[in-house]
Amino acid sequence: MCFSTGASFGAGVVLSLIGVASIKKAQTSTHIFFASIPLIFAIQQISEGFVWLSLSNPVYASLQYISTYTFLFFAQVVWPVWVPFSILMLEKKEKRKKNEKLLVAIGGLVSLYLAYCLLSYHVEARIIGYHISYKQNYPTKLSNYGAVLYIIATIIPPAFSNIKRMWMLSIAILISYIITTIFYVDYIVSVWCFFASIISIAVLTIMHEIRNSQMKSAPSSVL
Repeated sequence: MCFSTGASFGAGVVLSLIGVASIKKAQTSTHIFFASIPLIFAIQQISEGFVWLSLSNPVYASLQYISTYTFLFFAQVVWPVWVPFSILMLEKKEKRKKNEKLLVAIGGLVSLYLAYCLLSYHVEARIIGYHISYKQNYPTKLSNYGAVLYIIATIIPPAFSNIKRMWMLSIAILISYIITTIFYVDYIVSVWCFFASIISIAVLTIMHEIRNSQMKSAPSSVL
């Protein structure tokens, strides 16, 4: 969350509740990956709460390194592969699975590249106004390609899915990214995650739809 320590920790609590509610709606183990998205967002937001704490209070300065890298690990390494993989686990039609597998591969490449950059180049978090700016000295040319592939890996998979209302997730991510890019270009990594709550509500809605759909299609018990 981009505004304060309290906002980040508060968001973490709310997203944890949404995550638990979402996971409870999972009918099979393959649903858990998708249902866990709000919970992962919660961990990410809590880690940024510690980034705020370490930057604003010298007593917690020792937490800066681990909290900064934890936040960026989730933001840049986890999501590009988790989103397409979790949707792949929901798919039943083989043709759509092939498309989703390709997107998982793209997301995997992005995750590997960003993991390499995270470990190889200087990263610094700074509070500027009411936002946290993450300065990352990644190679500029490759970063531009990486940004495009990141968008493809996180926005396209929900659009390809045949699951009812999955389009909501694609639209939520797209709108969030557009608003962040236009109005908060220097704080994209941090501010984009402000929209985690909207995205998480979309996930909970989709899980509710999946559960209802499976309950309706399940054969009635014969007395």
